[in-house]
Amino acid sequence: MTPREIIAKAWAITREQRGIRWWGYTSSFFETLLHLKMLVYQAYFFWSFVIAGSTIGLFEIEEIIYRAVPFPVFAAIITIFLVLLVIEVFIPSFCLGAMIGLGAKAHNKEKVDGGFVLALYNFFPLFVLKEIVVLSSVSLAITFTSVILRYGGSPSMVTFLLSALWLLWLFSVTLKFLLCFSEEAIVIRKTGTFQAMGASFKLVISHLSKIVFLLVLLFVISLRIVINALMALLLPALVIGFAFLFSTFLSGTVTAILTGIISLILVALSSYLFAYLEVFKQTAWTITFLELGKLKEMDVIEG
Repeated sequence: MTPREIIAKAWAITREQRGIRWWGYTSSFFETLLHLKMLVYQAYFFWSFVIAGSTIGLFEIEEIIYRAVPFPVFAAIITIFLVLLVIEVFIPSFCLGAMIGLGAKAHNKEKVDGGFVLALYNFFPLFVLKEIVVLSSVSLAITFTSVILRYGGSPSMVTFLLSALWLLWLFSVTLKFLLCFSEEAIVIRKTGTFQAMGASFKLVISHLSKIVFLLVLLFVISLRIVINALMALLLPALVIGFAFLFSTFLSGTVTAILTGIISLILVALSSYLFAYLEVFKQTAWTITFLELGKLKEMDVIEG
């Protein structure tokens, strides 16, 4: 299949398979929620450090909530926060196995079922693989940047640490690209994590021009990076704006509750869009992996 045919097939599967979209929606919802919280935290730290000119502690926001609301409400907020944090870290890897497996079944004209089994049995290796390139996350890199700026010490040490951080980020992004088929190898071929990494590296190097062309097409069609960047700026701004607005005429408890509800609604709406983009992107890579797997390997010479 040509890259254009892969794109068309991936979009058709995305529109037709509601079950795959639900897995994508679940993953997008919790992943967006995690990034939103990280960016809201960093927005507040940026305002305090750059505008207010004060260095605040790591748990300053929790202390503000503790002083603003009764203890039972504070305990409930912290408990929900910690539970959600655990879910947000693990759920995307759990859903990914289902998206890849069901997308492969849809492409092969098989019955599209067994999503939970695919998710459960592939969760651990997919989670390990995700953690290997965890620093490729922009929101995580921004979080580390914020910590270095506030607690890095002397200007020369801050410069060194920031340079090292973003070089590691660039390395992680490059590594993530080279390992882009590792997840499919784990789910579809049932290979081990490190064997899947080697297989992905070999596929990418062997078919680099096709993969780059497909990547360009995906970028042009979905504009995922642009949309993510806009939402990353818009969602925290809306959440912070509503929080300041409510705090002018409501109590701290009511402000925290209303802001939390509005945040969940905003995340739910944005995740609906991200679900289509996530499933579309993932299905395109899955189909590409299946199609490239049919070709003879470059280092195999037959007489």
